[in-house]
Amino acid sequence: MCFAIFWILSSSFICGCYSKHISLPNQNTQIQEFKVALSEDKLDLKVLRELCFSGIPFEGGIRALCWKVLLNYLPLDQLIWESFLKKQREVYSQFLKEMIIQPGIAKANLGLSREDVTMEDHPLNPNPDSKWNNYFRDNEVLLQIDKDVRRLYPDMAFFQRPTDYPCQLILDPQNDYETLRRRVEQTTLKAQTVDRNRSGVTNVSSPGKALNLYPSNEYEVLPSGCEAHWEVVERILFIYAKLNPGIAYVQGMNEVVGPIYYTFATDPNNEWKEHAEADTFFCFTNLMSENRDMFIKSLDDSQCGITYKMESVYSMLKEKDMDLYMKLQEQNIKPQYFTFRWLTLLLSQEFLLPDVIRIWDTLFSDQDRFDFLILVCCAMLVLIRDQLLAGDFTVNMRLLQDYPISDVHTILAKAKELQGGS
Repeated sequence: MCFAIFWILSSSFICGCYSKHISLPNQNTQIQEFKVALSEDKLDLKVLRELCFSGIPFEGGIRALCWKVLLNYLPLDQLIWESFLKKQREVYSQFLKEMIIQPGIAKANLGLSREDVTMEDHPLNPNPDSKWNNYFRDNEVLLQIDKDVRRLYPDMAFFQRPTDYPCQLILDPQNDYETLRRRVEQTTLKAQTVDRNRSGVTNVSSPGKALNLYPSNEYEVLPSGCEAHWEVVERILFIYAKLNPGIAYVQGMNEVVGPIYYTFATDPNNEWKEHAEADTFFCFTNLMSENRDMFIKSLDDSQCGITYKMESVYSMLKEKDMDLYMKLQEQNIKPQYFTFRWLTLLLSQEFLLPDVIRIWDTLFSDQDRFDFLILVCCAMLVLIRDQLLAGDFTVNMRLLQDYPISDVHTILAKAKELQGGS
């Protein structure tokens, strides 16, 4: 297994060099360092984190592989990867069967026989534990997910395109059942009536990055047997919501799962790319296990909740730049006005997708990734201090809601500098 991974990385990189005709020496050196680190039977997590902190190469599927390790999905022992992955992907297939296919079959059979309306569990059963009640409740969650994933990264076509590896379990023509797509089409509920927003999350899209949204009814309908990437993301989020009823789905989760799925679904290694859906689900679940408290409203004011995290940004700013901190305080610019989105969505709405992925290379590699995120947020403020000190409330709110600096390397370097100075 170890040799196979090494060969794939080597051959993919060679192909990449020929396609580009030129490769920078430092890029060669960086990739070679990753190849060496990833060729060990047992990975050294400390070494891998240090390499990933400065950015992970895309070539050879290195980034997708490293993210799976950094997000605590792949074990450090490469010798057990094959059996581990086989088991995880079988588990995910079982989730699909139990939570999408079987309920879809039950719905498809509705009304075909008299027993359907005389059984104890039927669609009009008022019992809150009724399977049909759960089915209709799930529809509300599904409609909100559907509305959000259809507009995922509208400035790029990737999520509207068909996946190279549609889920055969779902699209099997032998199965005559109600898919998630048909559930959305056939339900009489309107997505606008679903209110799962949280205070402060109503504006999860940055003003400058939400100009190209398409109405959901204008999406091109893919032919039978195909499914778009956004449909795969929808399925991942629906399964997550079903397995985590305490949090279910909260608007914004689509922005967290999107970059992970994109990274895995564009993996140059087809053997990994084919299983992007299952691997994304488990990596997203692991990331949310660390981050989920920020999505739970009842925990907002606890030490693990979002209010504490937002105030931590200002506490750090006060320590690093008192003048700027006082200016924001004087103008009554509260951290929740802009850091809510920065923190809960891991900056995924503040930058273009390639830059988000670069930031996440560093975040995922840091042992205290969410503490470093606070450093990054503080760095973003410090880097525009002159503009903020000169601006009034309106100007400054516009700056913070639509952050002006696009060079993420400068931001990460400043965050590292702030970390070193603490």
